[in-house]
Amino acid sequence: MSRTRSVRRALATGAVALAAVSLQPAGASAAPAPVPTPIVGGVRAAQGEFPWMVRLSMGCGGTLLTQQVVLTAAHCVGASGNNTSITATAGVVDLNSSSAIKVRSTKIYRAPGYNGSGKDWALIKLAQPINLPTLKIAETKQYDNGTFTVAGWGATREGGGQQRYLMKANVPFVSDADCQAAYSGDIIPNEEICAGRLDVGGVDTCQGDSGGPMFRRDDTGAWIQVGITSWGIGCARPDYPGVYTEVSTFASAIKSAAATL
Repeated sequence: MSRTRSVRRALATGAVALAAVSLQPAGASAAPAPVPTPIVGGVRAAQGEFPWMVRLSMGCGGTLLTQQVVLTAAHCVGASGNNTSITATAGVVDLNSSSAIKVRSTKIYRAPGYNGSGKDWALIKLAQPINLPTLKIAETKQYDNGTFTVAGWGATREGGGQQRYLMKANVPFVSDADCQAAYSGDIIPNEEICAGRLDVGGVDTCQGDSGGPMFRRDDTGAWIQVGITSWGIGCARPDYPGVYTEVSTFASAIKSAAATL
């Protein structure tokens, strides 16, 4: 099984057709049937619970790294450079709310060397700051364990539609060894981190959640981002945990790039 046959968790919309829309790519071997449970297996987030969450107009999620820079997945965006085509929606859990803050992009910075395998992070500079709290990122592997929270407006079942309301769910850490076994050695352990209910499935990120955060509490009780929703086979299938960009690996590069935007 090659990485190119793994389903990315973004949408293919307009000119930004960056993710597979087929849940069973051509030539892939048969996989277990999807688990049609209601992010999958999650519940609605409360207004203001995760104030740094951002919905991006190409069909991805993101977080406010700073009040003017959004952290998302590389596979959600095009090449680095000036770009005014993306709208970031923030400040609400209901995307139809009249209180939503909408700001256009001005620049994209995609991880150097990104080619579809690993290094799945990118930054989007906004035309103006959004006066909301930001989410700090993990700079060491200290928090790359335990139970994580994921959030997004993506599908609540494999092949389902995008959501109006922000959803959240908890997913347990899956070791590199177990994730490698699940994906036949397709994981990049020093760049990716896995999470999910390995044997039973039922809870996971899904299409449209790409670029959103996987996070947990740090030693002070504050939220800290440890992952960026990247890819997986289907959504919430047993034996196929979600695969996330390991933020701590790229923290220094992310912060340095943000300072140049």
